[in-house]
Amino acid sequence: MVSNFVFRASDLASEVVQKPQALLSGSFNPLHHGHIELAAVAAIRLGVPVHFELSIANADKPELPPEEVDRRAAQFAGVGPLWVTRAPTFEAKADLFPGAAFVLGWDTAVRVIDPKYYGGIDGRNSAMRKLLSCGCRFVVAGRVDVSGVFRVWDGSDLSEEFAALFVALTEADFRADVSSTQLRNRV
Repeated sequence: MVSNFVFRASDLASEVVQKPQALLSGSFNPLHHGHIELAAVAAIRLGVPVHFELSIANADKPELPPEEVDRRAAQFAGVGPLWVTRAPTFEAKADLFPGAAFVLGWDTAVRVIDPKYYGGIDGRNSAMRKLLSCGCRFVVAGRVDVSGVFRVWDGSDLSEEFAALFVALTEADFRADVSSTQLRNRV
């Protein structure tokens, strides 16, 4: 059972592994070229390797059973380091990975600042302050929204106090119009 986190990377088993400075978090159901390309672009932008993080607990979804965690983790063989956590929120991830940059898409960034996940605006602001105090930040890639419009992070829905938390990638930096949901629906 995963209490906080477990590092999985069979091709790095003999190396001493330190906590990553950057993570691309996701459900990876399935892992696809957009995830891999975004990690590569973010690594160049940040100047550090980007690891992957799969949380078995999620704020919007049921907990993943062990066999599903194993299936999803197996996709990373030869791709890159994967951290499996029980951190359903970025506030919890900040406790595990202080100082880390979390790489995510526009749609996830919108949820990160949504007060409903924090019991209101005060709770959200408290969580954002904790992320700042932990030295964390978000690198946000654009995504196509539900209406088919490509959206890039502009931070307009958030107080200036938290602007330093977010680094936006432009469409020229990265665009991959693929989603795990679309891939699952094609099958």
